Amino acid sequence: MSQVQGGVERIAGRVSEVHPPQIALSAEFLITLAVLGDIIVAGSGLCLGFWIRFKSGWIPFRATDRGLHEFVSYFPLIFMGVVFLIGAFGYQRLYELRRLCPFRRVALTLFKGATFWLFAYLGVSLALDFSPSISRTYVAVSYVCCLGMLLLWRCLFDRLLRLDSVAQTLRQRILFVGWNEEAGRLTAAVRTDPKHLYDVKGYVPSPRRNLRMELPLGVAPLGECHDLVKILKRHRIDILAVADLNLTTEEITELANVAEKEFVQFKVIPTYFQTLVSGLRSETISGVPILGVADLPLDRPFNRLIKRAIDIIGATVGLIISAPLIAIFGAMVYLESPGPIFYRQVRAGKNGRTFQIIKIRSMRLDAEAVGGAQWTQKDDTRRLRIGKFLREWNIDEVPQFWNVLKGDMSLIGPRPERPELIAHFKDQIPHYNARHASKPGITGWAQVSGFRGNTSLVERVRYDLSYMEHWSLWLDLQILMLTFLKRENAY
Repeated sequence: MSQVQGGVERIAGRVSEVHPPQIALSAEFLITLAVLGDIIVAGSGLCLGFWIRFKSGWIPFRATDRGLHEFVSYFPLIFMGVVFLIGAFGYQRLYELRRLCPFRRVALTLFKGATFWLFAYLGVSLALDFSPSISRTYVAVSYVCCLGMLLLWRCLFDRLLRLDSVAQTLRQRILFVGWNEEAGRLTAAVRTDPKHLYDVKGYVPSPRRNLRMELPLGVAPLGECHDLVKILKRHRIDILAVADLNLTTEEITELANVAEKEFVQFKVIPTYFQTLVSGLRSETISGVPILGVADLPLDRPFNRLIKRAIDIIGATVGLIISAPLIAIFGAMVYLESPGPIFYRQVRAGKNGRTFQIIKIRSMRLDAEAVGGAQWTQKDDTRRLRIGKFLREWNIDEVPQFWNVLKGDMSLIGPRPERPELIAHFKDQIPHYNARHASKPGITGWAQVSGFRGNTSLVERVRYDLSYMEHWSLWLDLQILMLTFLKRENAY
């Protein structure tokens, strides 16, 4: 028992959850729709509160206050109110896939967030001297308007989520390894509750094949454990849930590694005793506990939306500012080596999806004619004279602002690698593919820490995973500053 618990705890610190492309894209759209809808409805509620308080004549106010509460002068306060309200909802993690429904839980979150906003908004108005000052009556009226309108909007949104076409797209497919009583309860809960965004596809016997196990009713065996990779791909599995905790540490680690390589979430279904002693995070589905690796900061849709907004603003500004640099150094590259000044190369992005990265060319046109894909070496004869300067000062990366604007990359994140190199690395370097859980970046924590070019891959992966585990806006700002302040000693 202690051996299994120790193995599970080690896995908790090393395995990252990665979401399949289809689920991520659909979820992002609905979560974005929820955020935009909340913003519009909250703004409308605050505007309605303003009309009721100051324009309807239903609530009298002093004659001396007339003219001080025109909508134009109140608009900044309304804008601040929307920001506070959406921030309160985001803090309560309302904008996560598993929190989009059911409506009862959403309504409770809306009530708690709006109530927190009520006191926070009043507190700010008392602490700061706004002109015009915020009417406490207006805040109370707006609280009622916003809460009522948000509940109505989210009720309609909940009906949209219940449509079969939407639910089928969002449902995550679960495959069990082994079986236990909790797996049976989880399956029954999912199949009897149409609000769940899960679908149990089947199970495979565990490597130890417990012959005394009672076979599940209505859950089809999908094959043998040694064919797990083929089964995951054939049935497009999203969650691999281990129900047999009699496995050895090595067997659990192997299952976790398979899930990581195939971009599948890894979960463990515990007994009650193991829930108490395990270091994993406990979640529940209809009262059935499951253990899983804790969410990474960028697994939270609200954080991803903030990061994407910053990427769009930063990439737009970056393209405008860097246009003269691209023109100057592009001309220098062309004079030294006539031909295209931009170099396009296929790289692997989030969840392994490929895209074409754009760089200012720093090598000869025939650099890979012999030897194929390989990293740049020290004193590489393929590199142009201007190429060394471009790479040392990261100027060759500047056109990647366009990749960021398109959504293929982020400003900050693990550097993207070539698919042909990844095919080799993922089987040789532990947890290599876990770094693809987030979008790749123009610069990253590993790069500003000195791991760039022909350096230790193990250390680079360790820094990349550390970045994803500890992501924050402040960390992104630090990396951005270090990128400009530190010259890269890259080849």
